[in-house]
Amino acid sequence: MTRAVLSLGSNIGDREAHLRHALDALAPWTTAVSSTYATAPWGGVSQDDFLNLVVAVDDPDAGPYDWLDRAQRAERSRARDRSAEAVRWGPRTLDIDVLTVEDAGEGMINDDPLLLLPHPRLSERAFVLVPWAEIESETTVPGRGRVAELLAALPADERDGVVRSGGTRSPGEPDQ
Repeated sequence: MTRAVLSLGSNIGDREAHLRHALDALAPWTTAVSSTYATAPWGGVSQDDFLNLVVAVDDPDAGPYDWLDRAQRAERSRARDRSAEAVRWGPRTLDIDVLTVEDAGEGMINDDPLLLLPHPRLSERAFVLVPWAEIESETTVPGRGRVAELLAALPADERDGVVRSGGTRSPGEPDQ
């Protein structure tokens, strides 16, 4: 059985609709969804604020590359630009990162450049850790520590810059 944690973000167009679409695509495997958070863009590119959330998913038949494929299919369906001309850390209709994958309760480590696990910068990003801590603060990220500890290690101004914005949820998904 593989279980994954994915980070979803959008800052172009109807951000809520892009996130809802991704949640609908992941609904068959979803076990938990965080609240939606408004966050300033990361990476130094001038652009609009993002809406971000984290989703936990579980599928006994999926491997790590299946989660990547599902994420990229959802991105493509929202016209995500992954061409060479796309700006790194630039604006996105939909961005889905595979943060971690577990198999039989063990966190996977993968050094394939196509799918680095755990995600190499997750411990630097409040926009990932704040929503993740909301649904799974005690989860241990292989080689990094517990989500709650990683979040606490970030500067307070970064944590405070991630503001709960409402709820982008799949239809029928209960509030946390």
